[in-house]
Amino acid sequence: MSTAKKWSVELLIDEHEGRTRAEARLHTQDPTNLVGVGTARLNPSDQDVPEIGDELAASRALSELSHKLLDAAANDIEGVTRASAQLSE
Repeated sequence: MSTAKKWSVELLIDEHEGRTRAEARLHTQDPTNLVGVGTARLNPSDQDVPEIGDELAASRALSELSHKLLDAAANDIEGVTRASAQLSE
């Protein structure tokens, strides 16, 4: 019987002086501590729609987090196999 694992990502979004910053924090049962950060800024000629800045910053934070998770997996593979990891889809 397999055991289901639960991982969660916490998104923290902060806005200050026309800049939006997001942190995506991965929570697992393992001691993995991965955080992705993304930012967005309001172009002075654009209409101020805070939701758009939130979306951009959050998507960039999640993208960085996914790259860090892929790097962590590659490092773990290399640690076990003592060979360069060849990650492909």
